[in-house]
Amino acid sequence: MDKHAIGRILNKKNITLILLLAVIIAFFGIAAEATGLGVFFSLNNLRNILNSMVIVALLTIGAGCLIISGNIDLSAGYVGTFCGIFIAHAFTNIGLPWPLALVSTLVVGMLFGLLNAFLVNELRFQSFIATLATGYIAEGLAYSLSRSGTIALSSPFLNELGSGRIGSFLPKAMVLAFALFILYGVLLSTTKFGRSVYLVGGNPTAARLTGLNPKKIHAVLFINSGAISALAGVVLTARMHSGSPFAVLGAEFDAITGVVLGGVAFAGGSGGMVGAFIGLLLLTCFKNGLQVVGLQANWQVVARGAVLIVALSIDFFRERARQKSTAHIKDTAAN
Repeated sequence: MDKHAIGRILNKKNITLILLLAVIIAFFGIAAEATGLGVFFSLNNLRNILNSMVIVALLTIGAGCLIISGNIDLSAGYVGTFCGIFIAHAFTNIGLPWPLALVSTLVVGMLFGLLNAFLVNELRFQSFIATLATGYIAEGLAYSLSRSGTIALSSPFLNELGSGRIGSFLPKAMVLAFALFILYGVLLSTTKFGRSVYLVGGNPTAARLTGLNPKKIHAVLFINSGAISALAGVVLTARMHSGSPFAVLGAEFDAITGVVLGGVAFAGGSGGMVGAFIGLLLLTCFKNGLQVVGLQANWQVVARGAVLIVALSIDFFRERARQKSTAHIKDTAAN
């Protein structure tokens, strides 16, 4: 890795996030020891953090790519939930071999993404409205297919993917998520398509003038988000050995919070997978710390909402500062 690549990773924004992560870890470590209600610094708790990260980590990848392009996907949790039920139904009730059931499930997720792309690109719906509507469709289908119950999934390979560990510690699904973070980080930062995603998110008009097709890029990213949501649903169903209509619901909001905390501009055009991963770590450690120190569940939900507000506020002031800086540069050039 050259010095320029290291510089892109260890930029000012990411260093700030790492320092904030260190502060949160130190705070909850000291608070847990002082209260005596739990232990934050332990291998067992680190395992808990990694386990709780897996599903949201996958959704964070899809959410990050879409937000960089100037869109958002609120259907991810619903689609993941339906796809988790779908693979259990395909394998257990229909009797498909697990490879065919897995591929079919990913295709279903991609079809939801294609529907989102159609609503946004062709019918000109706002992405948060279009994907929310798609999410409700997926939720209704999940209840219908499962009959509001659960469907068992007993596949040695899939169950190993969901709950298997490397060295009895590191979840295999987390290794998969981390590998995808690296893959998408490289795609966004080093390829022509990745640069196109940033340009479309930052300045759609300029993107069109350079010959890019924003609709095509948005379609690819929505389909990608659907596929990753389906993968998240598969992993969670495999971990629980059953598909549930409540499985992945709400996880998309944690993914979006982690993305915005990680420095991805909500308006699009900036940020990256490194920052998104650090933001996810920060959010997961914060949530875990609240549990370790014994905060009541209802107040944990309040705290998570407060974190989202903080993340959006940081993004607002960051974007305003960027706009002022851009305006200053233009004024200087004009004079």
